[in-house]
Amino acid sequence: MSKHMPPAHPFDFDAWSEDAGDDKLHEECGVFGVTGVTDAANFVALGLHALQHRGQEAGGIVSYDPASGFNSARRFGYVRDNFTKQSLMETLPGALAIGHVRYSTAGSKGATQIRDVQPFFGEFSMGGAAIAHNGNITNADALRRELIERGSIFQSSSDSECIIHLMARSLQRKVPERMMDALRRVEGAFSVVAMTRTKLIGVRDPLGVRPLVIGRIGDEGWVLSSETCALDIIGADYLRDVEPGEMVVIEDGELKSLHPFVPAKPRFCIFEHVYFSRPDSIIGGRSVYETRRQIGVELAREAPVDADLVCPVPDSGTPAAIGFAHESGIPYGMGIIRNQYMGRTFIEPTEQIRNMGVRLKLNVNRALIEGKRVILVDDSVVRGTTSRKIKEMILDAGAAEVHFRIASPPTAWPCFYGVDTPQREKLLAATMSEEEMREHLAVDSLKFISLDGLYRAVGEVKGRDASCPQYCDACFSGDYPVAPTDMLEKGFQLKAAE
Repeated sequence: MSKHMPPAHPFDFDAWSEDAGDDKLHEECGVFGVTGVTDAANFVALGLHALQHRGQEAGGIVSYDPASGFNSARRFGYVRDNFTKQSLMETLPGALAIGHVRYSTAGSKGATQIRDVQPFFGEFSMGGAAIAHNGNITNADALRRELIERGSIFQSSSDSECIIHLMARSLQRKVPERMMDALRRVEGAFSVVAMTRTKLIGVRDPLGVRPLVIGRIGDEGWVLSSETCALDIIGADYLRDVEPGEMVVIEDGELKSLHPFVPAKPRFCIFEHVYFSRPDSIIGGRSVYETRRQIGVELAREAPVDADLVCPVPDSGTPAAIGFAHESGIPYGMGIIRNQYMGRTFIEPTEQIRNMGVRLKLNVNRALIEGKRVILVDDSVVRGTTSRKIKEMILDAGAAEVHFRIASPPTAWPCFYGVDTPQREKLLAATMSEEEMREHLAVDSLKFISLDGLYRAVGEVKGRDASCPQYCDACFSGDYPVAPTDMLEKGFQLKAAE
């Protein structure tokens, strides 16, 4: 599936933002489910709006109402542009609903197809069920071949559809048990929110790579969400995380906890702390904002530099820049301002306009920057295209020096667990040393936080214990906790043993 939607206007910024220098990593999706409330779909729409940062390509909602059965709506674009329309929301009645926002990693890389938009629905002998999946199935190609050979007919190019077909082939009598059977065949990362006519179900893979939390609305309502920030928008109370390897089944106001998988040591995605999650979310009992601020503190300790101003690359670099400035004693300033209203326009995309891509999103505060030695704090460097253009903007504004400080280690390996990552040869850190990257970006200095420093920032006092890491940090270390089966078949080379 294409990562960008077909342009809705003669000129659509989203359709060429990558060419304009948007080389950030992107999460695949966000999931949300509600039961025990009137008009559950409206709550789901609000929750998906809060999770929009996890997927901007498309969204979908499935609800159940005893009078009309299962109802669904899937749309391209933002939640606010689709699921705020009364005419649409009236087609999604009921006290039980789930939803999904999508940013494709697995699936068709050609034209966007509505059939790839989740949640997916299946009608089984015991009744219907819908699922929404966050993550990536690393053996999806092998499963798809097997299922097609046995007669399954796929409707989408998404890896997530494998789960529905595996459920259909299970001999178990109830949906939760069929889901257990299916997910035991699946490799990779999955946080799933599912529903039947009476049940809301949540499950995480044994390593707990992707997040999933439980919330309460009053005395009767229950919520499942990718992040706690989506609980806040509907006034729900955070109860706890779904544990790695746990399945929760909510029915008639009661939650039942099951552990259907072989226990494993958790490997939560550390990049959720660095970039993916919203700063106002709580992960594992820790404030994401506070963790990112602490990353800046560690970075200032590891890579000090004489300068006049600490400036974040908005918005993801802001908490780390605040921590860096506080620890270093160098003043903090908003040297780069984000245009909050940047979006689709009717301007024809001439080459000159295309080259202004970053400037459409960001503008330099010239009065603050001019003559200063500037430290730019950003969350990551992927291909380096955005970093180079931002550096040029800072120098054009009259900065005396430009120093980059990066709030994550070098991203040298692709992610196969639900993150849209370029091929390894397109990752700057995969082909260059830190000094070569500095020369490529043409900045006065470039330093990344160490992997140990990142672990200290997320609460591991002794840093990363190489014998037993607490997080999935494969994008930095090349240490993949689950073998990427499909990619290995295609020739991907794992890191050589040291």
